[in-house]
Amino acid sequence: KREKQQLKKLESSLKLYAPDSAPALAIKATMEKTKRRFENYGKYGLLCGSDGLPHLIVSGDQRHWGEFITPGLLFLYIAGWIGWVGRSYLIAIRDEKKPAQKEIIIDVPLASRLIFRGFSWPVAAYRELVNGELVDNTV
Repeated sequence: KREKQQLKKLESSLKLYAPDSAPALAIKATMEKTKRRFENYGKYGLLCGSDGLPHLIVSGDQRHWGEFITPGLLFLYIAGWIGWVGRSYLIAIRDEKKPAQKEIIIDVPLASRLIFRGFSWPVAAYRELVNGELVDNTV
């Protein structure tokens, strides 16, 4: 379905140009690439269906859990790491003379130290939650 939509758009663009003009040849090449792309994705079928689109099997079948749980947890870990490092950086610079300036021009040595400390963010977040330091009550 999606392949047909993309090819239809390219065909409508192709009608605007003379058959042997440079734009028409470029559009024809793009059409061939599009056909090959969908054909290759559909042929190998490892992560894609016969239509060439990616698919996930999300059901109660435990054999397929790794197809969406592992990437999902990895995404959450990386997003949390980025957020934790950003939060730590803002906390570290808030007592500076010009904290807004340090938000614009990053203090690279400080940020580098915090980036490496950020790998253990789940443990640090839990520790701060238990100690009551995770949420600022004055805000």
